Amino acid sequence: MIELHYWPTPNGKKVSILLEEAGIPYQVVYCNIGMGDQFDEAFLGISPNNRMPAIVDTEPADGGAPLSVFESGACMMYLADKAGAFAGSNPREYWDVCQWLMWQMANQGPKMGERGHFARLKDREGDQSYALTRFMDETHRLYGVMNNRLYDRRYLAGDHYSIADMACYPWAAYYEQAGIDLDEFKYCKRWFEELSERPALQRGMAVGEEQSQDYSQLSEEDIARLKAMLYNQRARPAPEGGLL
Repeated sequence: MIELHYWPTPNGKKVSILLEEAGIPYQVVYCNIGMGDQFDEAFLGISPNNRMPAIVDTEPADGGAPLSVFESGACMMYLADKAGAFAGSNPREYWDVCQWLMWQMANQGPKMGERGHFARLKDREGDQSYALTRFMDETHRLYGVMNNRLYDRRYLAGDHYSIADMACYPWAAYYEQAGIDLDEFKYCKRWFEELSERPALQRGMAVGEEQSQDYSQLSEEDIARLKAMLYNQRARPAPEGGLL
């Protein structure tokens, strides 16, 4: 059984899609990142970077104690290995999958996430025009990277559907919110529409869709506390008495 520590964001949905596609039994443990659950000590023991998703395999292949994995890409590589699927069937395919999974983690997710961050702050935290232009342009560029890659390939890693596609899809699904006209990227649109018809992908995207956070019900003090917790984080001090 896999414990999926999760909140319904694009990063979380990457892993729920894979679990559904692979048919691996799992249990969702909700981590409400809007309320600071990611800073709980128990969760930090699983994900020291205080980010979800993370997984715990209660029945790892070595038969030992439960094994935890953090970072969405690492979770996907672990689960693909466990399922024996979706990561290529030979070394060339494997490295194609890996490099496009890394592309998603280093480029598509972070740049689109920053675009969303500064868009949410617009008109509330001063002039965000430079940041919005920078990350909007990067978002547009990255759709172009995918479009060119898919020009002569059915999927990002070639002719086989893989964890690279599953990782990129939830972020690509926010094209309207990101101000992207998908008709401008016809090969990416063809890929997106094909994947959108997959029942397992649909189930993975729907996990936690009933979860929401109504900040209008919170006091100004609670909102200020959450804002201080969630934004502009600095380093957590390490415990005394460690290895020196």
